[in-house]
Amino acid sequence: MLKRSMIKIALPVVASALVLSACGSDDDEDSGDGGKTYTIGFQAGLSGENAQLGINEANGADLAVLQWNNQPNVPFKIKLTKSDDEASETKAASAAQNLIDKSEVIAVIGPAFSGPTKASGQLYAAAKLATVSPSATNPTLTDPSNGFTSLLRGVPNDFAQGSGMATYYAQKLKLKKVLIVNDKTEYGVGLSDVAKTELTKAGVEVISEAVPKGTPDYTSAATTVKNSGADGMIYAGYYQDAAPFAKKLKEQGVTIPMISGDGTKDEKFIELAGDAANNWLLTCPCTDANVEATTKDFAAAYSAQFKEAPSTYSAESYDLTNMVIQEIKKLDEAGTKITRELMLNTLRKASYKGLTKTFSFDEKGEFAGKGIYLYEVKAGKIGYLGNIEELAKS
Repeated sequence: MLKRSMIKIALPVVASALVLSACGSDDDEDSGDGGKTYTIGFQAGLSGENAQLGINEANGADLAVLQWNNQPNVPFKIKLTKSDDEASETKAASAAQNLIDKSEVIAVIGPAFSGPTKASGQLYAAAKLATVSPSATNPTLTDPSNGFTSLLRGVPNDFAQGSGMATYYAQKLKLKKVLIVNDKTEYGVGLSDVAKTELTKAGVEVISEAVPKGTPDYTSAATTVKNSGADGMIYAGYYQDAAPFAKKLKEQGVTIPMISGDGTKDEKFIELAGDAANNWLLTCPCTDANVEATTKDFAAAYSAQFKEAPSTYSAESYDLTNMVIQEIKKLDEAGTKITRELMLNTLRKASYKGLTKTFSFDEKGEFAGKGIYLYEVKAGKIGYLGNIEELAKS
C-alpha cells in the first residue's frame, strides 16, 4: 500500500449507545480557539486488500475539512474521525459501531465499498446516522426492503455502469459474444448481473463465470477466457485480483477487449499488473479530477497536500464532505441544535453543486443523476476518454 501523509485527528470516545439517535455534536467542545466543533465520521477500507480506493476517498475528505478549518473566522470547526473496515464485510459492522458509539458524530462519509455498506446498513439506520457514500455502487443497496434508511448514495449505481459497459461493447465495438467474470463480492455480482442483462437485451451472447476474490492462481480463469470463443471480456471485481488475472491473460496471449469497473480503476492496478494492464478499458461514475477544468484547483491542492495526484473518487469524497459541511453551516446559522436525525433528514432533501457534479437524492436515497466515464490504460497510465454513452454512439 502506498504511504500517505494523512491528516490525523484524535477524538474523544463518547460511549452512550442508548441515546444515539438524539445525540449530535457537542457545541461546547473546544475547537482550539474557543469555538464550536462538529464531527463527521468516515468509513472505508484504509488497510488490507484494495485499500488504495479507500485512501483516495479519505484524502478527499481530509482536504475538505482542512480547507474549511483553515478559513479565517469560520463559525465552527470540523473534525473527521475515521473507522477502517478493511473493505471487509465481516469487519464492517464493528467499524460502523465504532462511529455510532461516538455520539458526537452527526454524519458519515462512506462506507466506500458495497459489501461493507450492506453489512452495516441496518446499524446506521437504527442510529439514524446518515451515511453518504461516494462509491458504494451495488444497485440493490437502496432497495427499500433492506431498510437502509440512512444510506444516501453519492454516485450513479452499477445499473448505469454495467449498462454503459454493455452499450459500448454492443454499439461501439459490435461484439457478438462476451465473457463476464465476477469476483463473487456484492459489488462484483451486482455489476456483472446488470452487464449480463443489458448485453442480452442488445443481442450479445453472454457467458458468465465466477472466480472468488482472493483466488491464489488465475491460470485456470485465464484459460477459460482463452478457450471461451468470446470476443470481449468484462471483469467485475477489484484491482487486487484484476492485476494477477491480467498477468495470466497476457501470459496466455489473450488480446480481446477487456473492461473492468471503478473497483479496478486505480494506479495500483498498473503497479501490480505491470504492462499486462495496457489496453484494459475501465469505467467509473467519476470523471478525472486531473483533467477537468472544474477540478483544476482541487487537483493542485490535493497534490500539494498528499504528494500525488487525486485518483478514483477523491474528488467525489471531497465534494460530499463539503456538502455535509454546508448543510451543517445552514443549520448552525439558524441556531438549530443539530441531531443525527435532523442531519439525516436535512441531507435527504439537500442539493449541492460540487466540483464534479450536482448532488441530490431521490426518495430511496439514490443519486439523482447519471454519467459513466470511460478510461483506457496506455503505456502504464490511465487515460481519460470521456462519457461512455457518447463514445458508444460516436
